[in-house]
Amino acid sequence: MPLILHAPRRAARALLLAACAVPLGGCAVVTAVDTAASLAISATGLAADAAIGTVRLTGKAIGAADLAIPDREEP
Repeated sequence: MPLILHAPRRAARALLLAACAVPLGGCAVVTAVDTAASLAISATGLAADAAIGTVRLTGKAIGAADLAIPDREEP
């Protein structure tokens, strides 16, 4: 086939591809924002869990230190 007959097909394919990509652009943005929000919420939850775990370990360490120190008798 001559090159001249391929040019309209290429143009039609490019137009079809562009027409299909336009609606997907909005979906991609929504998906990206949704994913970013989910990751931010997950990271916040993990940070809160880590802080709670740290407080618990600190409390256990203070309790163990308190039990390890003998009581003093008052004069």
